[in-house]
Amino acid sequence: MDLQPITTTTHFQVGRPWLLSTHGSETNQTITLDVAKFTVDTHWVRGIKTVEARFKSGLPLARNKTSNLYEPYDPAATDGREILAGFLATETAFNPGSARVGAALLVHGLINAKKLPVPLDPATVAKTTASVTYA
Repeated sequence: MDLQPITTTTHFQVGRPWLLSTHGSETNQTITLDVAKFTVDTHWVRGIKTVEARFKSGLPLARNKTSNLYEPYDPAATDGREILAGFLATETAFNPGSARVGAALLVHGLINAKKLPVPLDPATVAKTTASVTYA
């Protein structure tokens, strides 16, 4: 058997048009995403190679009370996902075969909801633990 490790380096050019200032970015929280709960092309995109992918920055996230993992915000849910916890702070690379991925959650800041990667009407957010202002 011949084992030959391969090392690759990937650089992302982070675009965060939804984030209107860096105010609050120093208060990001470390979270764990449940990869299976996200949809390809809606929440994440494949890279050039099939072993790489990246979550889109700005995804509205919520914590599932059962698993304690973070999933897409869903105002119609009843398991904790109806409480907006914040937004994925930056593009996050991962292996599509992974079950969980560490990420950064923006919990405080100034958000342009029209430029988020998925539709979100701030007027419909009834419950939130995030301290964000929409412009």
